[in-house]
Amino acid sequence: MTASQMACGVPMISFAGDGFRVPNSVEFILEKKQHGFSDVHYEVSDVNKIIFLQADSSYMTLYRKIVMRNSAGFPILTIREKAITGQKWLVLGGESSEKSQPLCTVQRSRFAPMKTRLDVFLAGKIDEDISEFQVVGSNHPSQSYRVYKGDTIIAEYVYTGYFLALLSVQVNHNSTRRSFCQGRKENFGVKVRSGVDYAFILALIITVLECFSKFRSLSS
Repeated sequence: MTASQMACGVPMISFAGDGFRVPNSVEFILEKKQHGFSDVHYEVSDVNKIIFLQADSSYMTLYRKIVMRNSAGFPILTIREKAITGQKWLVLGGESSEKSQPLCTVQRSRFAPMKTRLDVFLAGKIDEDISEFQVVGSNHPSQSYRVYKGDTIIAEYVYTGYFLALLSVQVNHNSTRRSFCQGRKENFGVKVRSGVDYAFILALIITVLECFSKFRSLSS
């Protein structure tokens, strides 16, 4: 990752590659589709419905694994759950194995455990008490978040709602129609500041959604 230059007062950040760094502030739509109890599909598009990224979340033994792909279907990042509690996650390059060197570690803040906050530590960081990035949310995990580098906001997202996808099925035996829940969809509006790697930001947001979804399920 590089973050040595500045663009419009925001540090330029390249994580997945320079091709994912936006020259100007961009707004994306993140759609989360959940099928059943464990399979989740994410899709990132712009206001013109052009798809930029896709990701699929599934279980690898007891731990979750999310593979993020570009618009051509090529894997660019892998997010792996490190602790079964969902408190710690690794972000790796491509479709990497567990033995690969992580690009960064994302975990719930040890200094603000009651707040909705994740700390991001880059690989090789000597002082693990000081995170390079912070993802800070409102009181409700799904409402809104801001991603910080130091005191600078580099991205933010807001929850815009959800709906249940229903599949209507014709039952010929008694000529009635029944509706079955096909899955839940949630939408998020994401704004990435100029010079920032949008794949990195979306990887953090997906980690947030997975982390607190796991936390709520364990707490219930």
